Amino acid sequence: MLIAFSVAPTVAADDTGSVSDAVARAIRVVRDSGLPHRTDAMFTTIEGEWEECMAVVKQCCDVLAETSPRVGLVLKADIRPGWTGELDGKLERLEDALGRQQDD
Repeated sequence: MLIAFSVAPTVAADDTGSVSDAVARAIRVVRDSGLPHRTDAMFTTIEGEWEECMAVVKQCCDVLAETSPRVGLVLKADIRPGWTGELDGKLERLEDALGRQQDD
């Protein structure tokens, strides 16, 4: 399965509104998990089995809750049993489709 999620404290650390230090703590959890992952400006996507992915998401929320009275979580999941390597596979199929369309 793939899970794309965004987790952040609802209270910023300073007057700029930045939550980057808090989010960095959550991303450290993702990286330490050993699961395949990709982070962009808005979401982090992880790939694995249901239990291991949800455990990482929960741990990310727990890490932020240590310093914030409230944590926000946005989560989207692609549950497709039997498929692995989809973190890259979906992008490869998209690029192939774009290439075919360009040839038309």
